[in-house]
Amino acid sequence: MSSTNNTAGLQVSITNRQIFSIALPIAASMVVPQINFITNNIFLGGLDRQSLAVAGITGVYYLMFAVVGGGLNNGLQALIARRAGENRPEEIGGLFQQGVRIAMGLALAGIIITYLVAPFILRMTLHNQEHVDMAVRFLYIRIWGLPFLYIYQMRNALLVGINQSRFLVIGTLAETLINIFLDYGLIYGHWGLPALGFDGAAYASVAAEAGGLVVIFAVMRNNGIIRKLQLFQKKPFSKAVNSLILQQSAPLILQYALSIAAWEFFYILIEHHGERDLAISNAMRNIFGLFGCVTWSLAATSNAMVSNIIGQGLQNRVIELVWKIARLSISFAVIIFILLNLMPGLLLKVYGQGPDFIAAAIPVVRVVSAAMILQSIATVWLNSVVGTGNSKMNLFSESLAIIVYVTYVYIVLEKMQLSIVWGWASECVYWITIFTPSFWYMMSGKWKHKRI
Repeated sequence: MSSTNNTAGLQVSITNRQIFSIALPIAASMVVPQINFITNNIFLGGLDRQSLAVAGITGVYYLMFAVVGGGLNNGLQALIARRAGENRPEEIGGLFQQGVRIAMGLALAGIIITYLVAPFILRMTLHNQEHVDMAVRFLYIRIWGLPFLYIYQMRNALLVGINQSRFLVIGTLAETLINIFLDYGLIYGHWGLPALGFDGAAYASVAAEAGGLVVIFAVMRNNGIIRKLQLFQKKPFSKAVNSLILQQSAPLILQYALSIAAWEFFYILIEHHGERDLAISNAMRNIFGLFGCVTWSLAATSNAMVSNIIGQGLQNRVIELVWKIARLSISFAVIIFILLNLMPGLLLKVYGQGPDFIAAAIPVVRVVSAAMILQSIATVWLNSVVGTGNSKMNLFSESLAIIVYVTYVYIVLEKMQLSIVWGWASECVYWITIFTPSFWYMMSGKWKHKRI
């Protein structure tokens, strides 16, 4: 088969149809795990408010390690998309294999840190000892899903990078079905399974991540992707490829880790305000995650498409592309804003926490929905910077935003003891700070001479 035939479909065009063909499967694959999180919390809310509250702490802790894999994923995705744009598919398999090797090293580090460091940090920061004991026990189980999650993320980078994002949905759908089945069975003790309560959600999530990984690799094998890109053909360790991936991904890994560490700090401060506020904030995390899927998928599309068209030598059309994606992103965010503000109470009822919970949560929903509009445009421009290959610029933007964010939440929540409505307004502050340097960098054209 000719090289041209082998690479057909790897290069992208700058059209709305192309954007949606990449973004919609990514969005669907993001919605599914968010449904997982919400299902977890609905089931845990059925146990008691304490379980729903502690799930906020454990969820953000695990997310901190998940986004480390996300940083590696985004860096690898930019490299794979660039090779696809350059019509060099023979290099993609080597990039993927080396990415998996790095991911397994990071997963091992995450497991060790959780067992050795997490109990100490949680005991030093949380006020309720029962919350500490529940969180530590849960995390000792949940962290074993990290290797499966990281390989799953490398698979995401590959499929998006080669313009095959439509296959993302299959693995995530399998993961969701497994998770819902085991959540219900292991939390409450149905279908002959043991009633493990809060810990049951941890076992269910680990099993679901492993099951979803098996399913998607089966799909990739059946569709010839594994053979075509020689994914499992043993390739020797390459110091040059390893350095290239780390050079691109390390700033993103640090960027995302800092971001979620700051969010964990935010949740620790919320815990000082009581169990109800912590439970509300956990629900807000679900809302942000679920309704932000479209804008996050468009951001991931921005990364992949910017890198791809630069690989095609179309640097002069990058800004046109980013504006096109940003306009779509903000349009969806405005629709979500309207829907959330028309019926916030209806959405909050699914957590089964009573009228006091809903009344206190509605003002927070309004603030979060406004922040999502700012996020919709900021995250597209931020990810376009990743596509240019200058991930150090992303780290600068994130570091600046984290300093502003942490200062704000500490003053507002800890010193001034204002309500969590003001605490969640930190999201508006954060996304404005993220947008400013990212937009300036892209419009400056300084990225045009960057090579990866």
